[in-house]
Amino acid sequence: MFDKLSTRLAAVVEGLRGRGRLTEENIGDTLRQVRMALLEADVALPVVKDFIDGVKARVVGQEVHKSLTPGQALIRIIHDELVRVMGEGVRPLNLRTQPPAVILLAGLQGAGKTTTAAKIGLWLKDRDRKRVLMVSTDVYRPAAMLQLERLGQQLGIDVAPADASQSPLRIASNALDAARRGVYDVLLVDTAGRLHVDEAMMQEVRDLSAAVQPIETLFVVDSMAGQDAVNAARAFGAALDLTGVVLTKADGDARGGAALSVRHVTGRPILFMGVGEKPDALEAFQPERMAARILGMGDVLSLVEEVTRKVDRDEAEKLARKVAKGKDFDLDDLLGQLRQLEQMGGMAALMDKLPAQVAAKAAQLPQGNEKEIKRQIAIICSMTPRERRWPKNIDGSRKRRIAAGSGTHVAEINRLLKNFLQMQKMMKGMAGKGGMRGMLRAMAGRMPPGLR
Repeated sequence: MFDKLSTRLAAVVEGLRGRGRLTEENIGDTLRQVRMALLEADVALPVVKDFIDGVKARVVGQEVHKSLTPGQALIRIIHDELVRVMGEGVRPLNLRTQPPAVILLAGLQGAGKTTTAAKIGLWLKDRDRKRVLMVSTDVYRPAAMLQLERLGQQLGIDVAPADASQSPLRIASNALDAARRGVYDVLLVDTAGRLHVDEAMMQEVRDLSAAVQPIETLFVVDSMAGQDAVNAARAFGAALDLTGVVLTKADGDARGGAALSVRHVTGRPILFMGVGEKPDALEAFQPERMAARILGMGDVLSLVEEVTRKVDRDEAEKLARKVAKGKDFDLDDLLGQLRQLEQMGGMAALMDKLPAQVAAKAAQLPQGNEKEIKRQIAIICSMTPRERRWPKNIDGSRKRRIAAGSGTHVAEINRLLKNFLQMQKMMKGMAGKGGMRGMLRAMAGRMPPGLR
């Protein structure tokens, strides 16, 4: 997300290199470039004007601190303005009401409401320990109710029974009664997708809202919708008392204009971002971190939180003890690491949170693409336990058998084994130099001053 905007802003900052002070003259062209970068990222024109005015008011005449270049000073100001534009009112879900707390999801067709309902349900179930009931009132889209039911079964979340022959109002009212009888904490109501020009459908969602009295009415919007997302936001904001926004498909949007525009148009905070297809690919929206990602600084804090939550600590400690004792890192260990990487969304999801320069280098690594990870897992799974333990014994005939079993070529087996032997050598070096601490001490001299 925001790849194009990040690239343009980086070029803008580079153009200020060598200046000693930010003045009206040298900032004029720079702000024009920032304006063009925002417009190309599909940010709505009123938002661009407000943003540029905010930056200009703070930047002109500002003395550059002796430790900052003009480019760095501008980045700091742009960062603060991005946080202001995106971050006003950002908060957790409000569930402070007599249970069940009703959360209504509304949005255009194809915005991803059903998947988002399941993601929010899983979020509340796993993180907040809430009893969640979901219901689909979409009687128009074929198999919409079945989709939510299947997602509920997969995630262990209850789904209220619904009959497509009933009216959406009746389905929602029955689900609310069921949630009260079942002593559920939260009822998630998934509504049918609608066009903002369809007045009959908009009236239907207004009636639904009046019947279930939601404490949260979330506008679900596709972050790749561009200017159409702004038009939809205006229509839904006029029809419903929206309380928050959920951006979906943020991982597929290289521009990111919707994130900057929708909050401004609706006047409501962005609460969540969908960052992948998996049920746990949902992030709480944090404007400071998002601003850092837009400016190519990465979001290392979110990365650390995700790794802490998803990495199997027991397995990690077991591997650390094994390496510390000088035992060989084997292919079973590599398989475990690859599966955990895949579980976290692969390298693309991780690199999106790394600083731009680090991510560019990481993309050049052999494991840098998702197909390669899956291919490596298939290769290792085609080996016998003995081959995984002693890979040096894998000869030509064994390689041909493994290649046939994994649907790959012998050259790919050779490449994996070569990379593995390099990793094994590195692990041995770590054990001989005081483990991880020793490795970090050795690396410290090669790292930029701000990261030591």
